[in-house]
Amino acid sequence: MNIVLWIGDAPNQKALANKLHSILPIAGIVTETRKQKPRLSFSKITEKIIEKIFLNKISRSWFGLMNYYEKKYPDYPDTKFLNVENINSDLAYDFTDQLKPDLVVVSGTSLIRKKLLSLKPSIGIINLHTGLSPYIKGGPNCTNWCIATKQFHLIGNTVMWIDAGIDTGNIIATEFTSFTGSESLAEVHIKVMEHAHDLYIRSMQKLNSGMKTNVPQNNIDKGITYYTRQWRLKQKIGLVRNFKSFKKEINSSAYRERQQTIKLVSI
Repeated sequence: MNIVLWIGDAPNQKALANKLHSILPIAGIVTETRKQKPRLSFSKITEKIIEKIFLNKISRSWFGLMNYYEKKYPDYPDTKFLNVENINSDLAYDFTDQLKPDLVVVSGTSLIRKKLLSLKPSIGIINLHTGLSPYIKGGPNCTNWCIATKQFHLIGNTVMWIDAGIDTGNIIATEFTSFTGSESLAEVHIKVMEHAHDLYIRSMQKLNSGMKTNVPQNNIDKGITYYTRQWRLKQKIGLVRNFKSFKKEINSSAYRERQQTIKLVSI
């Protein structure tokens, strides 16, 4: 199987590339390094100061995740490589087209647009969503949204066929992430990401064997799409407050009962 990756240029994406390459060799990797364009109003500056003083657990958990993967996987695997500022660039299209992939694997990029979607790998283009579709979609981080909205039972991962929407493609597999309840917030994020990588690779192995699952999300539930612009101070305070009851919630009968009402797509 000829595989090309379209991924964000972050340590967790580098980890995915290395894990996959050790099992199913990658023909080429396109990384997207987006330029940051901060537009800070007075209210946003105030929010950032409050976050730094009172809510630094959130940023520390994310940096902890990045440091964890940077130490384990300092380099990309030895294969053809291209870095772009925009994944939807002509450079990315031409690079991928020349490699004639059977499968394109997406994770952590900007929304894939029409031109790249016009490429037709023999197997298809798949996407990793570190959230449980269709129940929790969007960004910037669905695990944090689950905690902030006290929906601990929806923390999990999804592998889907990509389409033009935000985490709306037909589903290949969904699974809950398992916890003991004793995890720190950083450890929760690491467990979610490790599980995401594992589910993604198992899904690719299934596709490589000729088996395909293709379940429309509307056949399961409508769900909720969260947007980065909604992730504000109120939601961050909710996350920190709700995480104090994480252990109790994870080990409660109510948590298990809620999970039993959720429809998963088995790999």
